[in-house]
Amino acid sequence: MSNYVVAFRGQPSRTTSAEGEQAWGAWFGQLGPAITDRGNRVGATRTLTAEHRGDPRTAVLSGYFVIEADDLDAAAGLAAGCPGLADGVDVEVAEVVPS
Repeated sequence: MSNYVVAFRGQPSRTTSAEGEQAWGAWFGQLGPAITDRGNRVGATRTLTAEHRGDPRTAVLSGYFVIEADDLDAAAGLAAGCPGLADGVDVEVAEVVPS
């Protein structure tokens, strides 16, 4: 089992309805013990872009948490239930590399 960061990227002006907040809470409940670090929403952000990246995207980091899964496919499968995917939020899943 490995840990995976599940990060969310959305528009800075995005707001969530009460119904949307409930959907997020229900999804967190379904993930249960797979969540090893409940993470946080984030405030001010800065995007550093690599050379030759092309036009920067307008989306910014809006939150993250850490889950435990057998592999990247399993982690992505858990992340696929994110209610934000239907509401303009991209989800990135990345393996945590132990230091």
